[in-house]
Amino acid sequence: MNDLNLPEPIAAYFQADRQDPDAVARCFTAQAVVKDEHRTHTGLAAIRAWKAAASAAYTYTTEPQALEFTDGVHTVTGHVVGNFPGSPVDLRYRFRLERGRIASLEITA
Repeated sequence: MNDLNLPEPIAAYFQADRQDPDAVARCFTAQAVVKDEHRTHTGLAAIRAWKAAASAAYTYTTEPQALEFTDGVHTVTGHVVGNFPGSPVDLRYRFRLERGRIASLEITA
């Protein structure tokens, strides 16, 4: 991973994303919201299921390339390579943090 000095919850998310759905879910608050591919996933069970479905459908890696912080949102640009249509692609991950965990994540192209 690039040396971007990512906040701990965000660094933990990208590390967990290489592991399993339970590791990813542990990065979030209990009422967290993830928006990805025009769908919204609310709560830990839904986030775990979202990650499980993505992992079952595709194999991919994400390399964070840039970090910005504006209006309480950390935006990470990640280079994503895998066996999905349109690979490789640069995606934006918009994180809102709360008490050392991710409260919301929106992933867009």
